[in-house]
Amino acid sequence: MHRVFVYGTLKTGEPNHHWLTSKNNGYSKFLGNAHTIEKYPLIIATKYNIPFLLYSPGNGDIIKGEVYEVDEAMLANLDVLEDHPNYYIRDLYTVNLDSNQDANGECWIYFLKTFDEELLNKAKFSCYSSSGDHGLPYIDRSNRDINYMLRWKQKYLKN
Repeated sequence: MHRVFVYGTLKTGEPNHHWLTSKNNGYSKFLGNAHTIEKYPLIIATKYNIPFLLYSPGNGDIIKGEVYEVDEAMLANLDVLEDHPNYYIRDLYTVNLDSNQDANGECWIYFLKTFDEELLNKAKFSCYSSSGDHGLPYIDRSNRDINYMLRWKQKYLKN
């Protein structure tokens, strides 16, 4: 079993939460709300309003999210959604569970690790919601122009 910290569209009530609740994707169990120990920049970018956690420790805010226990099948399906390791990089980091300090520990977190520093100039958030007062609702990938996303990746992601 693995633990995964989710901070964006996979959280409860968000547009991709169904990935974690579909039994077809594998097993998942909600362990609790949590937050990162280190500060990171959580931004919303592209014209499709995608939340990104940028790997820039100490820059940004303590990030609030949720921790799930998942099996190998669910982790593999989350890797597909996050396009790990081509887009996001999944790595282990320590988080604190808000209600159960005994459950603190390492979780997989999906980060953008190689990005154009221009992204650090975007507004930063400590907690993501697609319906937040930022006015930037998430647009599902089925409604995106693949060519736009390829151009965005070429411009902002450094490989």
